[in-house]
Amino acid sequence: MSGTQPGSTRDVIEVILGYGLIVGVIWMPDLPQRIASPIVLIFTLAVVVARWPTRNELGLGRRGLVPSLWILPAAIVIAGVSMLVARRLGTLHPLFNGDLQHITGYILWTLYQQFLLNDYFLPRLIRLIGNENIAVGLTGVLFALAHLPNLALTAATLVWGVVSCALFRRYRNLYALGLAQGLLGLCFAVCVPDALHHHLRVGLGYLRYHGTQ
Repeated sequence: MSGTQPGSTRDVIEVILGYGLIVGVIWMPDLPQRIASPIVLIFTLAVVVARWPTRNELGLGRRGLVPSLWILPAAIVIAGVSMLVARRLGTLHPLFNGDLQHITGYILWTLYQQFLLNDYFLPRLIRLIGNENIAVGLTGVLFALAHLPNLALTAATLVWGVVSCALFRRYRNLYALGLAQGLLGLCFAVCVPDALHHHLRVGLGYLRYHGTQ
């Protein structure tokens, strides 16, 4: 590919392979999915670490932490307003499986999703495309498409994917973004009817949802 930086072939392979593995796991039946998920998680982590990034480059250091903290109260305000609107519309409902262990696991997963977005896909797409804004938009599109066939969640993650990538490019810190995504995801779960998002399931799990699970 002319005009791309050295190593672009490696970036293409890593983007295609990483995204293919993630989408493949999403569409697996439950048992093989449980087996394959940690393997793909370790693989994506290893690919990122193989380039020897610093903690600040990964967004896991102190850089940008304090300036980015406004993201959390902003997410709280958005969640609060959304819940008030949902209550008025009659769609507000209790969280499915809302115990502490489930909520903690979900927030840890949203932190890792931000790692995938901003440390795995975004830098590779920036190097390949050479335009930061286009790369941010494309990363958001890939994030959204991974949530199909859950159309409600696909639309929400398209917006959040683009916004969170843009915020990461500004502050270079994952902590507030991961926590904000967890908060907004839980808000989405209680404000939007389960009949639309099937307990936030995607892929095969969304199609196999029966309403009582």
